Amino acid sequence: MDVCNVHERCLSAPPGRVGALLDSLAGEDDRLWPHGWPPMAFDRPLGEGATGGHGPVRYKVVAYVPGTWVRFAFAAPRGFDGFHEYAVLTADDGRTLLRHTLAMRARGAARFSWRLFWGPLHDACLEDSLDRAELGCGGEVARPARHGWYVRALLRIAARGGAAER
Repeated sequence: MDVCNVHERCLSAPPGRVGALLDSLAGEDDRLWPHGWPPMAFDRPLGEGATGGHGPVRYKVVAYVPGTWVRFAFAAPRGFDGFHEYAVLTADDGRTLLRHTLAMRARGAARFSWRLFWGPLHDACLEDSLDRAELGCGGEVARPARHGWYVRALLRIAARGGAAER
């Protein structure tokens, strides 16, 4: 099963300011990764070759252009073959677009676990991340992400199993 999942937010801030959020990923002052989720952490500072992930989702930084783009190749869970990335782009209206893209082929049991577990959690986590970026750039979030009953239930289940904290 092929998965292409995109989350993006137009931000009223110059690209350099949004890029600084990107560059803070997994650092001591991470201003992009959302609170309440397993933290993003690597074996070294953000840069090509760094390995780590968040919770049971593991990956390696395979490309990094400071302030502009970072791509992570999946190492786990089993059956996730592909990548996810953040990109800082210029929107048509001159604002800055922060985009997260996940592109992968889900194989084996991952075809089902993506649909039932990982996908809904991924969507919620990414919307929380974009809320964090919007807050960091403008001081307020126009439409904060809301987690439905299913995602809240998954978070409770994952927290008991150590996969997520809320």
